[in-house]
Amino acid sequence: MKKLGSLALAIILAMTVLAACGNNNKEASDGKMYIPVISKGFQHQFWQAVKQGAEKAAKEFDVEITFEGPETETQVDKQIEMLQAALDKKPAAIAFAALDSKAATPLLEKAKSSNIPVIGFDSGVDSDIPITTAATDNIAAAGLAAEKMAELIGGKGEVALIVHDQTSRTGIDRRDGFKKRIEEKYPDIKIVDIQYGGGDHLKSTDLAKAIIQAHPDVKGFFGANEGSAIGVLNAVTELKKDGKIIIVGYDSGKQQLEAIRSGKMAGAITQDPIGIGYWSVKAAVQAKKGESVPKMIDTGFHWYDKTNIDSDEIKPLLYE
Repeated sequence: MKKLGSLALAIILAMTVLAACGNNNKEASDGKMYIPVISKGFQHQFWQAVKQGAEKAAKEFDVEITFEGPETETQVDKQIEMLQAALDKKPAAIAFAALDSKAATPLLEKAKSSNIPVIGFDSGVDSDIPITTAATDNIAAAGLAAEKMAELIGGKGEVALIVHDQTSRTGIDRRDGFKKRIEEKYPDIKIVDIQYGGGDHLKSTDLAKAIIQAHPDVKGFFGANEGSAIGVLNAVTELKKDGKIIIVGYDSGKQQLEAIRSGKMAGAITQDPIGIGYWSVKAAVQAKKGESVPKMIDTGFHWYDKTNIDSDEIKPLLYE
């Protein structure tokens, strides 16, 4: 009887441990691989398009995903909390677009030590930990934006940049890609200021207005994401500088599309946000299964303006 009692106790303890593991591991609890996708924000339509792509891949590969991000792209602490919560669920893999790579490093190290593959997307993660990153070549894309700006202002004059941040990979690469192309190829173009608006169109408007007032001869602005570009557009409109200042944007969104069609904005660089979301989840599945994936997945970019905005090549890449 004593042995039977000990055996029963051992079985109960084993069942308790198994139940606890099941509660902490979504893959075990419902039979599907669980992959949290943590983006940089929700406030721009860009992220909704990335979500659409991630959901498409989740359906195709029969996995469970969650898609989340902080309310604004300045909330680094909030994003880190989301990453911690995701890791606590012991996912099969994780897709992550870092607002601040340095701040995320300790948790990414934790993921690595727990054998949870990390997939970077969009801005990715400035680290060797991610298996791969699904993203636009932002240096090359911003370089193309610089080429178009130079062409539009006649190869000389003052220009300025409004960038979403100086901590994420996208912010750094778009700033540097534009800046280096101008410095290397256009000695008669001077970058008079670079400011960071957190991707917030109201803050970006105030920054652009201050630059215009400090540099009344500025001929062009590069807005490095949707919110930055809309901020510049608003500033130019409010200061009645329409037609006097060239605006080159990045991404799309309803206001940018309307501005480009009307001629208020010269054009913009578009990414493939649906492709970014799709590949982030697909690569996570492949990594978890031990399949080889390339170190970088280049999801492409294009220049669009009012001449090609409705073309078969560009239209599917734009979102409102």
